[in-house]
Amino acid sequence: MNTASFVVLAVSHQQLNVFLAFIGGMVVSGALIWAVRLGMAVRDREPDAPRPEEQPHLPEGGAVREEREVREPEEVPHAAQESERLMPYQLHHAASRRGDDQHRKRWLPGSSGAFGSGGPGHV
Repeated sequence: MNTASFVVLAVSHQQLNVFLAFIGGMVVSGALIWAVRLGMAVRDREPDAPRPEEQPHLPEGGAVREEREVREPEEVPHAAQESERLMPYQLHHAASRRGDDQHRKRWLPGSSGAFGSGGPGHV
């Protein structure tokens, strides 16, 4: 082989790479076009959006207001022996119950601070 044949082989190898890159780009663009058309077909099969009269409306009495109540914790039952562990079926279903005193306890200025706040605590 002479030098001229190496140049021809090198050029043909570069042309082959360009051609394969072009074909790969065509495959990717074809897959994207197919995916968009498939998405459009799926969207056409979906039901239409609800009309304004089918949308939910406020009740006649107006908006529902928030209710607040003081809850009391339910004590966890103790196991018969210290080594015995409680199983889920031994626990109550409700975690808390409505408290008898519904007066909401407020924070009093100077009584205490948050953990690590450096406040004086109960004064």
